[in-house]
Amino acid sequence: MARAVSRRELDSRIVIVGCGIAGLAAAQRLLHQGFGSVQILEASGRSGGRIWSQGFARGLVEIGAQWIHGPSKQNAIFQLASQHDLLDEEAMSEENQALQIDGHPPNVSTYYSSSGRRIEPEIAAPVEELYSALSLKSREFFQSKTEPVRSLGEFLKLEIARCAEEWKDDEEMCNLKLALLNVEFKLECCISGTDSLDLVALQPFGEYVLLPGIDCVFPGGFKSLIDAMMKSLPKDVVSYNKPVKCIHWNGSFKASDAQEHSYSVLVECEDGETIPADHVIVTVPLGFLKEHYRTFIRPPLPASKINSIQKLGFGTNNKIFLEFEEPFWDPESQLIRLVWEDESPLLSARPDLQKEWFRKIFGFIVLQPVERHGHVLLAVLAGEEANFMESLSDSEVKNCLMQVIRRFTGNPAIPLPKSIVRSKWYSDQHIRGSYSYTAVGSSGDDIDIIAQPLPLPATKAQPLQVLFAGEATHRTFYSTTHGALESGRREADRLNNHYLPVTSMNAKI
Repeated sequence: MARAVSRRELDSRIVIVGCGIAGLAAAQRLLHQGFGSVQILEASGRSGGRIWSQGFARGLVEIGAQWIHGPSKQNAIFQLASQHDLLDEEAMSEENQALQIDGHPPNVSTYYSSSGRRIEPEIAAPVEELYSALSLKSREFFQSKTEPVRSLGEFLKLEIARCAEEWKDDEEMCNLKLALLNVEFKLECCISGTDSLDLVALQPFGEYVLLPGIDCVFPGGFKSLIDAMMKSLPKDVVSYNKPVKCIHWNGSFKASDAQEHSYSVLVECEDGETIPADHVIVTVPLGFLKEHYRTFIRPPLPASKINSIQKLGFGTNNKIFLEFEEPFWDPESQLIRLVWEDESPLLSARPDLQKEWFRKIFGFIVLQPVERHGHVLLAVLAGEEANFMESLSDSEVKNCLMQVIRRFTGNPAIPLPKSIVRSKWYSDQHIRGSYSYTAVGSSGDDIDIIAQPLPLPATKAQPLQVLFAGEATHRTFYSTTHGALESGRREADRLNNHYLPVTSMNAKI
């Protein structure tokens, strides 16, 4: 008869910092693997992190993550959502999953210019196609050992200038095409979460993996996935409103219950409580790490990790939702694009931030279906303008955007929206932005370095103590929810594998 075996290793005390999707994924996986003592510390009063569904108009809007990007079998978020039956039939169709859209979902766009006129699709569509072709071309340098320039913005501008020399149009039409291309630059800034495409490194740009499938949303809000994950966890696993001040590692700390066992890590909370642990998984956003890496982890992080934290980009992408009594847009329109006729990607001049922050808005997304949302438009803007917008009042933002809408549509009689709600990710002291990108001077290697656990290297004598997860630690899916989910599972597996020789041996006894 086999004797009972102590599973001391799986009783290890594990603290997860952050209850975003990376932290939830790590907790789920650890508990499933048999680890019995898992605790999540969350700085805010809710789960989800940068996933945040909020009631607005007739239904819910996504203050944070909105779409499943590339909803197909390779996407961990899509798989999990499918398991919980959280998506509609269209999103689940084989046709939707198979379509390769290269990161830019198909949409029915209506173009308005700053002189108050519509721009015909015959003019706009070829410009969209040109930009799409150049964007795909820019991804090819990842496989190359050389790059023509350092940034994505520089490369695109050189290509556009070359194309513009071959245009046979008159000056007015050429300027309009350049203005249309500038809208694409603003949209790309939102996708990358950057202030300028000149800040995005060219060579690593193609390493980001685009999955097939038409981007889709959760009918019950992204929070429906968070709710499903929370239901699988013990009720007391999350401590809310529990910001962490410092993670002390490489020590020998005793628990207050006077057990003989000593712990290598001590988590110091802002409220003064200290929690000893064998392992800590840090899932805080890169923006928080950039601001607090000097004091957040003691002893200090290795120089290589600090260098990578500093080099990798982390920008703001903010949303403004406007609810209208009646729509002023065409029923079939999915995206209203704003074309400032005096703008061009080839011009280096930048509008006055305080007076013209709204120029960074590429347009308005029409939330659909109407039955679920009401008549709601979503404006998105990135970078310094997004940060500045957070300092304004709701009425200032609402009035400003209505001036823009009336000017571009040529209709001064459009009533003010009924209500407004917006994100303020830069102001959130525990986040400080939206998501990561490979900035000029950085590469995928920096993502991997940030993801490396402490100490380096870990051994049985010097076991894993501090592990790192979150979207900014996933080399090919950074900036996405599926990247964050995979990273949490990765770190749980790393811990499990660390103990695997022991647990496997125990299982054979």
